[in-house]
Amino acid sequence: MSPQPEDEKTCCPPFDPAPWDDKLIEWNSKSFIKAHVCTFMFMPLNFGGVMKKLDRTVTAAGAQVPDYLCLSDHTSKWNMDVYLAVDKEVAGAENVSLSGKFFTKVYEGPFKDTEKWCKDYAAIAESRGLAIKKWYMWYTTCPKCARKYGKNYTVIVGKVE
Repeated sequence: MSPQPEDEKTCCPPFDPAPWDDKLIEWNSKSFIKAHVCTFMFMPLNFGGVMKKLDRTVTAAGAQVPDYLCLSDHTSKWNMDVYLAVDKEVAGAENVSLSGKFFTKVYEGPFKDTEKWCKDYAAIAESRGLAIKKWYMWYTTCPKCARKYGKNYTVIVGKVE
C-alpha cells in the first residue's frame, strides 16, 4: 500500500505500533463503552455509522478516547460488538470494563490476511505458554486513512491466562 497525497483529509490519527507489538499488558477495570455492529459474513455493514454515534456520545460527555483504542469482538457472522476505550463513565452509553492480562500483537497488511495473522498469533501465544481466553481485533484506522498513511495496522488483543 503506498501513501496518498498529504492534502487528503484523515479522521484517524497515525498509529504507532511500537507500544502494542508483542506486549503483555494488564488492565484493571479499564473503561469502555460498548456498541453493536451488523455484519454480513464477518464484514461490517454499519461500522462507520456506529463509530460516528459513539463519537457524538463521547464528545457530549466530555470524555476522551485513550490511544483511540476500539476493540472489535466478532460474536458471529452477523454481529460484532465494539468496545471504545474511554477515560470516564459516559452517560447514555453501555459502560463496561475489562480486566486481566492481555497479549497484543500488531500486524500490517490487507484484511484478507486475518486468518494468517490469527494462526501466527495463536502459535506465538502457545509458544509462550499463554492460553487465549478471548480474542479482540483492533482495526487502528479506517480504510480511507489506511490508504492515506500507506499502512493498514491491525492489533490482535487476546485475554490470556
